[in-house]
Amino acid sequence: MADRTVPNLPSRDFDATVDFYGRFGFVPTYRDDGWLILKRGSLVLEFFPFPTLDPYESSFMCSIRVADLEELHSAITKAEVPSSKAGIPRLTPIENGSWGQRVAYLVDLDGTQLHLIEHRGD
Repeated sequence: MADRTVPNLPSRDFDATVDFYGRFGFVPTYRDDGWLILKRGSLVLEFFPFPTLDPYESSFMCSIRVADLEELHSAITKAEVPSSKAGIPRLTPIENGSWGQRVAYLVDLDGTQLHLIEHRGD
């Protein structure tokens, strides 16, 4: 296995997290009372329980770099995640980031902001 890093994100309710991410292709690969791992292709997200988290006070975030941003964004849109600049959950439109890459932002049920970034190589 190649070296890698994986974000550890909060979940107020593992069932709700599995349902939310499952709507756009993530599947559980591990779950017990204290840990949840979801996978979509080569993307892996790991979750820990945080039942008292206020999603409007959350400062959790991570970056997800993908070769096909359009495909991921389309899958999330088809899952009927609201397209908006406010609210939880939400998905922003794809835009050009100030650093020269295309980006969208997904905020999940627990207020975690996922930066969806079009990866164009090293």
